[in-house]
Amino acid sequence: MPQYIDTQDADFETKLSALLSAKREDSPDVDDIVAGIIADVRARGDAAVLDLTAKFDRMDITADQLRFSSAEIDALIAQVSSEDRAALELAAERIRAYHVRQMPHDEQWTDPEGATLGWRWTPVSAAGLYVPGGLATYPSSVLMNAIPAKVAGVPRLAITVPTPDGAANPLVMLAARISGVDEIYRIGGAQAIAALAYGTQSIAPVDKITGPGNAFVAAAKRRVFGKVGIDMIAGPSEILVIADGDNDPDWIAIDLLSQAEHDESTQSILLTDDPAFARAVAASVDKFLQTLERRDIARKAWEDNGVIITVRDLDEAAVVSDRFAPEHLELCVADPDALSAKITHAGAIFLGAWTPEAIGDYIGGPNHVLPTARSARFSSGLSVLDFLKRTTLAKMTPQALAAIGPAAETLARAESLEAHGLSVRARLDRLNGDPDE
Repeated sequence: MPQYIDTQDADFETKLSALLSAKREDSPDVDDIVAGIIADVRARGDAAVLDLTAKFDRMDITADQLRFSSAEIDALIAQVSSEDRAALELAAERIRAYHVRQMPHDEQWTDPEGATLGWRWTPVSAAGLYVPGGLATYPSSVLMNAIPAKVAGVPRLAITVPTPDGAANPLVMLAARISGVDEIYRIGGAQAIAALAYGTQSIAPVDKITGPGNAFVAAAKRRVFGKVGIDMIAGPSEILVIADGDNDPDWIAIDLLSQAEHDESTQSILLTDDPAFARAVAASVDKFLQTLERRDIARKAWEDNGVIITVRDLDEAAVVSDRFAPEHLELCVADPDALSAKITHAGAIFLGAWTPEAIGDYIGGPNHVLPTARSARFSSGLSVLDFLKRTTLAKMTPQALAAIGPAAETLARAESLEAHGLSVRARLDRLNGDPDE
């Protein structure tokens, strides 16, 4: 049974604080193991990756088999049905069109002192995308990670995807082909992250690593950060739905379960100003839990982490929602745009009852790689900006340096950085015709 709370309960703040601080993910202490794996890959390169692939994925391959060949990819893609191909191509088209609009522009101007200032954007030279394998594989995540990288102009994009017992997902291969991925490697786990970060004899290193993974992958991304950039450390998925009583309880129930079926650590939260509607949604959830294919996972997530909160009104719902800073936020209310304007913290907002969160997972256009565990308070979902760097530009004329240089020299002296001040003074003296110059 989910947890029921009401904002008018005397202990509401205590209950809410407990929810906000709860640790849902099952994250065993794997850091020492991951540290050893990374050290092994750094020391032995391909040999370490091959040994670990044999151990964890039960595959004995050679170094020249680490990378999928074009012929292997073609053969796998040929297995994809025309219906699945059309769906992936439509999703890719929409995702690409959305992310093209995110591209920032270079800027340059001359200020009143005559200095030319600005910035320019350039892509990272190489990016690596981790694609989970095993029990579930997600071609949609390939599109969401790879397309923004290519839109940003990344010249080289490599992905790693574990293939336990040699089984590869044809849809993942097609998604990679559609997205413009350049290299695909049949490896996973912390060893894949280490190979992407430090390189091996067969795998060139990258500059940035993105993509979800298990506890070992997350720990490896933490450890290699600084050597390479990473997107984020993602936790269990979450959805928060704000709904008034003028909704179909079945729709809201299914939306809540759309995240609960991911894994047992996910969280589904309903905020409503209608207690009767809250009970109706809970009854609908119980009904669907009898038939869902992944009902055991969804039931565990709903019973352990599900929450139904009754609020006084929708304004209060917005305030409570911001406390959660949810990964996914559905606004199933009469005027979702007005309510959205009152929301500050959310990874993605889905406006209106006709916009289920699931549409954003696949084909809406915006990215589905989003901040979890309340990190939407300070971070954003994946975008083209994750694959770009901004370089600032400055150009002084003699007149501009004469105008602002003395202040720089003064500040350098204040900080006891003599050479800083002298580098400016030498030029100012030349301008002033100092005889010592």
